[in-house]
Amino acid sequence: MTLRTFLLGACSVLAFAGMASAETLTIATVNNGDMIRMQKLTDDFKAKNPGIDLEWVTLEENVLRQKVTTDIATKGGQYDVLTIGTYEVPIWAKQGWLLPLDNLGANYDVDDLLPAIRSGLTMDGKLYAAPFYGESSMVMYRKDLFDAAGLKMPDAPTWDFIADAARKITNKDKEVYGICLRGKAGWGENMAFLTAMSNSFGARWFDESWKPQFDQPEWKDTLDFYVKLMKDAGPPGASSNGFNENLALFQTGKCGMWIDATVAASFVSNPKESTVADKVGFALAPDKGLGKRGNWLWAWSLAIPAGSQKAEAAEKFVAWATSKDYTNLVAEKEGWLNAPPGTRSSLYANAEYQKAAPFAKTTIDSINAADPSKPTVKPVPYVGVQFVAIPEFQGIGTAVGQQFSAALAGQISVDQALKSAQQLATREMTKAGYIK
Repeated sequence: MTLRTFLLGACSVLAFAGMASAETLTIATVNNGDMIRMQKLTDDFKAKNPGIDLEWVTLEENVLRQKVTTDIATKGGQYDVLTIGTYEVPIWAKQGWLLPLDNLGANYDVDDLLPAIRSGLTMDGKLYAAPFYGESSMVMYRKDLFDAAGLKMPDAPTWDFIADAARKITNKDKEVYGICLRGKAGWGENMAFLTAMSNSFGARWFDESWKPQFDQPEWKDTLDFYVKLMKDAGPPGASSNGFNENLALFQTGKCGMWIDATVAASFVSNPKESTVADKVGFALAPDKGLGKRGNWLWAWSLAIPAGSQKAEAAEKFVAWATSKDYTNLVAEKEGWLNAPPGTRSSLYANAEYQKAAPFAKTTIDSINAADPSKPTVKPVPYVGVQFVAIPEFQGIGTAVGQQFSAALAGQISVDQALKSAQQLATREMTKAGYIK
């Protein structure tokens, strides 16, 4: 063997060893606009971490929740990074299913995370998920339609004003519907909206003894109001519409108002994506004069399952995707309007962002106004604004959501939906031992 042959062989072995040492992270995420954008920008991460490859599993919201929950509960180990929400983090951390994020790096600046968002992702003083974007909910509306109808949107509207305005600006002949609201069944789809809405109507999921409250007049008022409003001023097929479907309707000029996540504000304001970008105004979520607005509190966050064999690499990715540097990268590539919102104080102190994002103040005011520890008018034994932070809620919430979606579709009456919701929630809470 010549020296040259030996050296070439040695180089090949070293190259192979280098390839073999590259780690592939499997990342489960939701098909929302900000997450899709992140995937397009990961060349920056790969350049800084050449030994780490990324494989994406991108799913619709309800499907993501189901698959990720099944995988972590059964210790399936399919994913190295999970996209999960404020509901799951404390419950899963308590179960020992998530790793604490102790090594996000010297420049990460955990103290810059908004307190309302950070507290929901923390247990025993440790962060168990890092927020990719945070949100509350608010009213997005067409200023041109309001002007044409002689209406002026208050900064803090009531539900009665919203309903009246929605009916006035509806023009079904032109396929313009006064309001678009979630109808697709799911604890994080229609029930996120309806639970937040019901809070403002004085309703609650459970009383202080964990007895379900769907047989009380406040829930009847909420669901009657919602179903009648959507029948009069909503789009056809509303019972199939979730966040993404309503976003598409609003961006194509078919919704006069949309009450949903504050994160959508950049999508409806982006002229590359929205035909009504220059006509959109923003207001706080509505109230009924009882001291609670119908706005929620949520963060889509990145977490590492306790079973991951690639925790160190996974934490590098989580740190990259939720850092100030990532925010600056989005601003550089896509403009400040599209920076991931609702996670960092520094973003809302940034003059360039404030100038680019007309919705910035409404977003931060909505996030700060939500109180997960006192979500309702009456006392409750649970934490959570648009969800109840107990493990059983995922199943109960989706089952109730199916009843309410059926009522919206006209398949059953509001009274039937509430009766079924009361029965199934009582059965499950009794089985779980909450009701003695």
